[in-house]
Amino acid sequence: MPYYIGDVIKDEKSLIARTPEKFRESGIEVRIDTRVEEIDPVKRLVRLAGGEALPYDFLVLGTGMKPLMPGIPGEEREGVFTLKRLTDAVRMKTWLRDLSCRKAIIVGAGFIGMEMSEAIRNLGIETQVFHRGTLPVNRWDPEFGKWILEELGRHRVGFVTNVETRAVEEGREHRLRLITNRGEDEADMILMAVGIQPATELARQMGLPLGKTGAIRVNFSQRTPQEGVYAVGDCAESFHRVSGQWVSIPLGDIANKQGRVAGGNIGGGKMIFPGIVGSQCFKLFDLEVAATGLDEREALQSGFHPASTLVWGNSTARSMPGNKKLGLKLIADRATGKLLGAQAVGEMGAVSRINTLACAIWAGLGLDDVGWLDLAYSPPFGGSWDPIHIAAQALRRQI
Repeated sequence: MPYYIGDVIKDEKSLIARTPEKFRESGIEVRIDTRVEEIDPVKRLVRLAGGEALPYDFLVLGTGMKPLMPGIPGEEREGVFTLKRLTDAVRMKTWLRDLSCRKAIIVGAGFIGMEMSEAIRNLGIETQVFHRGTLPVNRWDPEFGKWILEELGRHRVGFVTNVETRAVEEGREHRLRLITNRGEDEADMILMAVGIQPATELARQMGLPLGKTGAIRVNFSQRTPQEGVYAVGDCAESFHRVSGQWVSIPLGDIANKQGRVAGGNIGGGKMIFPGIVGSQCFKLFDLEVAATGLDEREALQSGFHPASTLVWGNSTARSMPGNKKLGLKLIADRATGKLLGAQAVGEMGAVSRINTLACAIWAGLGLDDVGWLDLAYSPPFGGSWDPIHIAAQALRRQI
C-alpha cells in the first residue's frame, strides 16, 4: 500500500487479488461492509450486525490485526491516519492529493513508518518521523540502524528521537499540530504507525484460547481447539522453526499459506503449515533491508548461547566498478555452531542473501555448511568468496 500511496502503483484495483464478482463465478458468496457481532459456537451460528444469523459447519477466523493508537487527545481528528486496509490507503492518497499537503509527520519508525517515509517524501512532501527510541527499526543491529538513519537524512527526511506524543490539535500554518515532550510541530497529515495487535475480540467472545502472543492458538493444520473452527493470517500464531515457539509475525505471505492450509483441510485434505523462520524485508530509498531467524535477544530467550559477527563488504566483486556497499550479520549458537539468524542492509543484494540464509536456517545448517555453500559466482553478483562465506567462516572461528 505504501507504493500505491507513493503513486508507484497507480490503480488501487491492482491491489485487489479477487473481487466479489470473481468469487461468485466460483460459487463463493462474499459479503463486504458486513460486521459480525457475535459467534455462537454451541449452535454454530454467526450473527451479523443487522440481526441475520448464518449457520456454519466450518468457521475460519481471518480477522487480521488492528493498528494501535497512542491514546492521546485529538487522535481522532480528520487528517490523522493509520494504515491497515486498502480503504485507509485510498483515503490517505486522496487526502495528500486533494489538500495539496506540504508536510507530513509519521509517528513510529517500524516497517510501515520507513516505507511510508519514502512514499511521502518521493511525492515532494516534507516528511518527519517521530520515534520513541533513538534508531529506526530496532530489530536490526544498531550499526545497521545508523546506516538506515543516514539514508533518511540523505533524502531529507527528518528524524526526531525520544518522542512521547501528548495530543493532536488544530494547527495554525498547517491543518494539525502534534504536541510532544519535545515541543510541538505542525503538519497537514499525521500517520500513526506505533504498532499493531491481533484482532481477537470475536475469538475471545466465543471462548477460543489465545497464545502468549495474544494471537489465536492453532495447531499445524490451522485448527483451533474448538471443533470445526480454524484461524489464519495475522490473528493467528505461527510456529517458529528456530525458537520452537509459537509466535505472532503478521505478514501477507504467511497469511496466504495459512489460508491455503485451512482451505485444504476443510476440503478433505490433510495439510500442515510447517512454520516460519521469520524472514522479512523492506526497501528504503536506495537501501535493501532484510532479516531472518532470531536476533541475539530472541536466541537467549529460546535457550541458545548466541554469538554474532557483522561484516562489511560489497554485493559485487571488488574488481567491478561502482561497488555497492553491503553489511551482513550472522547469529549462531556457540554450543552447536547452528545458524540461528541473519540480518543484511545494502545498496544491492541484501534481500537475495537473506533469502539464501533463510533456506539454510530452514534446513538447520550450521556455520561449517554455510561457510562452504556452493553459490553461483559471477563478478556482477559477488566475489568468489561471498559475504555469506566470509561472515560464516569468521563467526565459526570466533566460537
